[in-house]
Amino acid sequence: MQGFALNDIFKIGIGPSSSHTMGPMHAAQHFLSGLDVCHATEPYRIEVTLHGSLAATGEGHGTPGAITAGLMGHHYDTVTLVDIELAWEIAMNTGRLQSLAGHSIQFKPTDALHRDTRPLPNHPNGMTFKAWRSNEFIAEAQYFSVGGGMVEDQEGRALATGDLVDDETPFPYASMDQLVAWCDSEDLSIAQLQAKNEHLCLRSESRDAHAITLWKVMSECIDRGLSTEGELPGGLRVKRRAAALWRRLLSNSQGDKAPANQAQRAMVYAMAVNEENAAGGRLVTAPTNGAAGIVPAVLRAHLDEHRLNSAGINRHVSTFLRTATAIGSLFKMNASISGAEVGCQGEVGAAASMAAAGLTAVMGGSPRQIENAAEIAVEHCLGLTCDPIGGLVQVPCIERNGMGAVKAIAASDLALAGDGQFMISLDQVIDTVRETGKDMDSRYKETARGGLAIHGLKIPVTAVEC
Repeated sequence: MQGFALNDIFKIGIGPSSSHTMGPMHAAQHFLSGLDVCHATEPYRIEVTLHGSLAATGEGHGTPGAITAGLMGHHYDTVTLVDIELAWEIAMNTGRLQSLAGHSIQFKPTDALHRDTRPLPNHPNGMTFKAWRSNEFIAEAQYFSVGGGMVEDQEGRALATGDLVDDETPFPYASMDQLVAWCDSEDLSIAQLQAKNEHLCLRSESRDAHAITLWKVMSECIDRGLSTEGELPGGLRVKRRAAALWRRLLSNSQGDKAPANQAQRAMVYAMAVNEENAAGGRLVTAPTNGAAGIVPAVLRAHLDEHRLNSAGINRHVSTFLRTATAIGSLFKMNASISGAEVGCQGEVGAAASMAAAGLTAVMGGSPRQIENAAEIAVEHCLGLTCDPIGGLVQVPCIERNGMGAVKAIAASDLALAGDGQFMISLDQVIDTVRETGKDMDSRYKETARGGLAIHGLKIPVTAVEC
């Protein structure tokens, strides 16, 4: 493995979950695309079995609606909540779907969508798809949603969604030590090295185009969250708080200064994003939906502090996101970003680490100071469990994003105050995330069978889309 590209770590998608919504939608769409388009009167009959965490908590994450939309040919980067709701309504009322590519499909979720809470060997988030035509069994495939919207087949091959950095990259790395060594020998920043590995010309005016597109979606998500009130869907009756908190910060601001301090703003921004995620809104995985608020919140709070022109904003956005990409790649290569695999330390922990690294980079930190910031942030997330109440990404997920953003800023401040010397390396902490995840009881890994999930309110939970 040689690392991941910007749009492998950061994907434009839809809430509430990258692993339980986006991944299953992509798997369904991929399975469908492997079937021949048939205009005969006899449709395909498709059945789907959810395994492990997808079976245990998929309902609250909208997995059934996501799969139904995927079978209609929708993909998470363009689908809307209306598309998902319509696909679900058609499937439930008629038991038949017409895909965007012309497939005729027999699929009624109450009959064709099955759940088996026993995990498959490859990964806790497993799916089995089967297809028949004219009562003849014609296809079967297993997929695994491994976090951040990425899906692998039974052989461990990633389904194409982004730009996985290949073996031909000029500066391959599989550890932070290797990454820093390249930076030192080539006199490159982490962001510059990441760009070169993605085969982008550093002098090209278009080098930042995709990063800016991602930032636009991130920023719009923050703005929607800061202006939307009411209750979140799902049955817990959780009230949105970001808008009211933001008004309070604005009321205390003076003159043309940014309201409150950087950490306070970042906390509210992060909560705004994750309220939007919980409502099934458009956002960017960073690196997952459950932790999507931390990176954009810290970046937005940083930009608030520095009145930059458009060129300066583009430069800071690119540096921040590419540095974060490199750190996120290390988590994906050497541990996991899946809450169902290693708990929330792999989601909020990784996101806080990425945000701390990005902030340190735009503040002029050295590669070792960036490593130190990333290490501090995730070190203080070790052991975080994934046990949301009702299986919904609401309690404690929304507040946890806010606290993760604050933690990332503090970690960056500590690293920038130091000289790049530290006792524990980022590689060692990432190894610890992996080892701790292996030791963590499955009840605390997105199964809703332990921790807060069983001590919270015991009320019915419904899917966002259904």
